[in-house]
Amino acid sequence: MMKRIYMDNAATTQIDPEVVEAMVPYFKYKYGNASSLHSFGREAYEGIEKARKQVAELIGASQNEITFTSGGTESDNMAIKGIAYKYRDRGKHIITSQIEHPAVLETCNFLESVGFKVTYLPVDKHGLIDIESLTRCITKDTILITIMHANNEIGTIEPVREIGEIAHEMGVIFHTDAVQTVGKIPVDVEKLNIDLLTLSGHKIYGPKGVGVLYKKDSVQIQPLIHGGGHERGLRSGTENVPGIVGLGKAAELSKNRLPDDSAKLTVLRDRFINRVLNEIEDSFLNGHPTKRLPNNAHFRFSGIEGESLILSLDDKGIAASTGSACSSKKLAPSHVLMAIGLNEVQAHGSLRISLGRNNTKEDVEYACDSLVEVVNRLREISPLWGKGRVTAAASEGGRSED
Repeated sequence: MMKRIYMDNAATTQIDPEVVEAMVPYFKYKYGNASSLHSFGREAYEGIEKARKQVAELIGASQNEITFTSGGTESDNMAIKGIAYKYRDRGKHIITSQIEHPAVLETCNFLESVGFKVTYLPVDKHGLIDIESLTRCITKDTILITIMHANNEIGTIEPVREIGEIAHEMGVIFHTDAVQTVGKIPVDVEKLNIDLLTLSGHKIYGPKGVGVLYKKDSVQIQPLIHGGGHERGLRSGTENVPGIVGLGKAAELSKNRLPDDSAKLTVLRDRFINRVLNEIEDSFLNGHPTKRLPNNAHFRFSGIEGESLILSLDDKGIAASTGSACSSKKLAPSHVLMAIGLNEVQAHGSLRISLGRNNTKEDVEYACDSLVEVVNRLREISPLWGKGRVTAAASEGGRSED
């Protein structure tokens, strides 16, 4: 049987067996509606509240500041639209970045269509926003800054603590999409000056279809979904009790395992990066060399077409990605890679390796061996990699993006 290695954990993670075990009773025995007064309902309600506490403890929040949603996209919409509608009498200006997840960018695009003004901050070649540029963009009409904690494609970690500090000094609300950071690096909403935060269950070894919006108790939002007043009136609709219980257990496990997971993943990531840059000609690391997620390694290769690379690796049993799973079927080049200054050819020759809790040293060595072989084979048949070519290393001044 062919070896199968999963290295696309930024897209989704394998649900932890302990999470499945925690969920099963709420499918089979504790199936009541959490709004019902009888014992079945109380069991479901208690499961939800336990999960709320588990999530709150993971991010340093209070239990009453946790709202359960269907996932990261809903949470981003709930935060951004909720603030926009609630505070539009104060101002209609929002600041975000050019490399946000589509859940943020498309929401901001929609708000522009109904009269809001949005500033899309550029980033440098590593994907970092400039704090001074952000400060200059804040006006008396600015009501919200929404900047992701770390980029889902290239793994660059943004200076969210400083962003939140500036936002609060200027009287602006700060939201961050932390889908990629929660469970991988320490996230404390108080220490990071965060007013609203998005996280998703299936990125932390929990179930799909469930997420969280953290909302600081003093911040108000306009609900997007109206009905029976569930989730303290912020998100009506019968709760996904098994999913919420699973997310709570995943949060508890993430909190307990974070130090060990982060240390292990950093070692594996660095081994992967060093082998690729040293063994593959004209290979480049996208994203910041040090301010990056412990599990993320994002490369580009001259003379390589990304989809062919992914399919060739898949033939060897290795699951990876060219970028965001939400954009993987689109033919357009990644907006993130274009924003950091790559051209379309460079952007299409990209590979995202996102390691997970279950990956091993042996996985990394096998994947690196396979990647070297695949890149060399694809270059042999590539019209972009021929006699008389000008190498990217020569034209770009080096192999890494330091």
